[in-house]
Amino acid sequence: MKTSKKINTLLTVSALAFASSNVLAQELSITMTNLTHGLHFTPIVTGAHASDSRIFMVGATATAELQAMAEGGDISGLVSVLSGVDANINENPVGGLLAPGMSTTYMLTNDAANTHLSMATMILPSNDGFVGVDSWEIPTEAGTYTIMLNAYDAGTEANNELINGGGAPGVLGIPKAPSGGSGTGGMGVTDMESNTMIHIHRGTIGDDDMDGGKSDLNNSIHRWLNPVAKLIITIQ
Repeated sequence: MKTSKKINTLLTVSALAFASSNVLAQELSITMTNLTHGLHFTPIVTGAHASDSRIFMVGATATAELQAMAEGGDISGLVSVLSGVDANINENPVGGLLAPGMSTTYMLTNDAANTHLSMATMILPSNDGFVGVDSWEIPTEAGTYTIMLNAYDAGTEANNELINGGGAPGVLGIPKAPSGGSGTGGMGVTDMESNTMIHIHRGTIGDDDMDGGKSDLNNSIHRWLNPVAKLIITIQ
């Protein structure tokens, strides 16, 4: 009889612990909208992680993994960083580029220990511009939350605004302009930057000379003002 009671007690405790862990886990429905007129966003990486982890921090030097994403849209390094801290990850929900004015909705299940949310995606066309969320504390209360997102400069490359197929870390230039309307033969807006830390992006300068000028970017298509994106997060 005593043995039977012990077994029943253990089963009850285990069931309660399992139920508690299920309650603490959260289902997040995330909708990201590209608010710009002529910019595309490269593959998006989103992760829920512990409070002592992050993939970037404004005012700090960009990591090699962030640089690869901000200059060429390569999120594999950031995915590895998040995997290394046992984050819950959703990568590349669009399966490519998120076009101007378009939205994507995706799910993320985060464990109880993962209390903060981070996200990053490169802006095209730009030298090292990106959209990101830096360790946003996930509310514990169910509901819908909206975050307006600014564009950041990774501080790793001069904003010369020349489209030359670049994109590899350390190779100056812009990979491409998916929206079209870009020029060729620009002389370059600048070949150096005074701020080498992650900071709010000053935006594209551009010009209207499609056969020369300083920039290969079109000032009527590729310029932007913040915010450039919107996240709507529904916690169930």
